[in-house]
Amino acid sequence: MPDSRSLPPKGAAPPAGPRAALDALLAGAAGGTLRRALWLDAVDQLLRPHLPPGSAAHARLANVRGSRLVFVVDAPVWHARLRLAAPALLDAARSIGLEVEAVDVRTTTRPLQPQPTTATRHTPMTAAGKAGLAAALALLRSDAPDGTDSDREA
Repeated sequence: MPDSRSLPPKGAAPPAGPRAALDALLAGAAGGTLRRALWLDAVDQLLRPHLPPGSAAHARLANVRGSRLVFVVDAPVWHARLRLAAPALLDAARSIGLEVEAVDVRTTTRPLQPQPTTATRHTPMTAAGKAGLAAALALLRSDAPDGTDSDREA
């Protein structure tokens, strides 16, 4: 895993904004861990097209530990599919330069990606509902407590 940091040219102003914050993180004590996470994410993106059909949303490369690829899946069915696809995944990993010999698959109890929230669907108001709402608004707008207009005198 090469060092992914690049130094600015001599005399150049330091970068500002999010890039400066990322450079500060990479230079700090946690820089190695962050670089490792970014590298694992890049390897995951390279191996994702070689996953079995339909499993890309349910599987993620969690680690490269020694000579083993470690994947995390969110259900036992995806665990079985990744185990069956292990030879193809190993070939793909070797083609990008990893020296791996085995695939480990772990199953988690939580979804790997947050589930999208479904937008609540509003049904159109019925004619009776509209009439009731108009009557309620008319009562609220009137000044008299019994619902009659106070402008009229009895």
